[in-house]
Amino acid sequence: MARGDAPQDSYHLVGISFFILGLGTLLPWNFFITAIPGRLAGANTTTGALDTNHTGLADTFNFNNWVTLLSQLPLLLFTLLNSLLYQCIPEMVRILGSLLVILLLFALTAALVKVDMSPGPFFSITMASVWFINSFCAVLQGSLFGQLGTMPSTYSTLFLSGQGLAGIFAALAMLMSMASGVDAQTSALGYFITPCVGIFVSIVCYLSLPHLEFARYYLAKKPSQAQGQELETKAELLQSDEKNGIPNSPQKVALTLDLDAEKDPELEPEEPQKPEKPSVFIVFQKIWLTALCLVLVFTVTLSVFPAITAMVTSSTSPGKWSRFFNPICCFLLFNIMDWVGRSLTSYFLWGLPSPGCLPQPDEDSRLLPLLVCLRVLFVPLFMLCHVPERSRLPILFPQDAYFITFMLLFAVSNGYLMSLTMCLAPRQVLPHEREVAGTLMTFFLALGLSCGAAFSFLFKALL
Repeated sequence: MARGDAPQDSYHLVGISFFILGLGTLLPWNFFITAIPGRLAGANTTTGALDTNHTGLADTFNFNNWVTLLSQLPLLLFTLLNSLLYQCIPEMVRILGSLLVILLLFALTAALVKVDMSPGPFFSITMASVWFINSFCAVLQGSLFGQLGTMPSTYSTLFLSGQGLAGIFAALAMLMSMASGVDAQTSALGYFITPCVGIFVSIVCYLSLPHLEFARYYLAKKPSQAQGQELETKAELLQSDEKNGIPNSPQKVALTLDLDAEKDPELEPEEPQKPEKPSVFIVFQKIWLTALCLVLVFTVTLSVFPAITAMVTSSTSPGKWSRFFNPICCFLLFNIMDWVGRSLTSYFLWGLPSPGCLPQPDEDSRLLPLLVCLRVLFVPLFMLCHVPERSRLPILFPQDAYFITFMLLFAVSNGYLMSLTMCLAPRQVLPHEREVAGTLMTFFLALGLSCGAAFSFLFKALL
């Protein structure tokens, strides 16, 4: 909700900029998990660089396991580090510096496609690149979320939508590279140049923000604007609750009275009282179950995607469908349905349609933990699909239809339950505690990703 004296976002340029910045934060992860393993299949050739049926030497290196782990560990560590850096390093340096380093490292990855190199050194250089790129992505994402805290909530939604579409963008780029008909080396080069272009556009969008009046108004962070933005945030949270059909509570009534008092100059005390700093421990006590659900959601997801799912092949005879089966049914299908799942929380909660408003679930409800725990079943289901090279487990679901059905449910439930937990956590605390709750949920999100990456090695070994 923009303030009455705020300028207008002309041509929605600020919204488009944050959408592209959201897209840029997750492009590195999505581009790395889709194509590189085939490069390991040859000692001095890039043949098969975009082949996603990862077997042979690529499987020996456990590429998907390592790229998942070395992507999520720096996300966890540097998310914590960024919470300390933001007071020491200027925001522009963190954001622009991260974007430039990510661009340079992706350019290095693209250049390696043209270099004759044995699989071992190539794997080592690639893993180092993955670590540093995701470290700077963590700083970039945390810093941008900090900027979005001063903006109307609509812009946070646009930023998250851009992140949700990053996977779809990467999957489509991979399919276009595979279907282009050019040689494998040129195809791989074009594929890795694509995120370079995306990051460059993100840099241009960020540099354009200071030149847009709407962005300057909210990002200036002047002391005179801080109190007005605090009032705006309180009013926006109240309207959000009313929109979602949440009944008035004593806390909400008190907050409304506080808001009215702040608006009335006659009622302002001579010395404004500062709200007490929220206790992290108290906030955690209120949201621990929701946070645990978020950890489990991403632990299950990252433990099999893409480490196990990328190994599944079509049971049909070799042909175009078998070649495009995994790129379409694993990566593209997952990202599309994950985005659909995230969007479903805008229409109903708990899987029940709501006539005109969203119900507020009981804090003691056990439905969310039950749904989250049921997702553990996807681990054995995917491991029993058609993965040709295995030595321990049998293949119980050889048909392609099984894998497609599992992936549909897996992706939709991931997006829906992730978005649901992120929406519920701030509603379980008082308004002045919601920023702390959001920070804690971001940490537990990274923790779940890291746990899933670690478990992927175990499940890979069980095959």
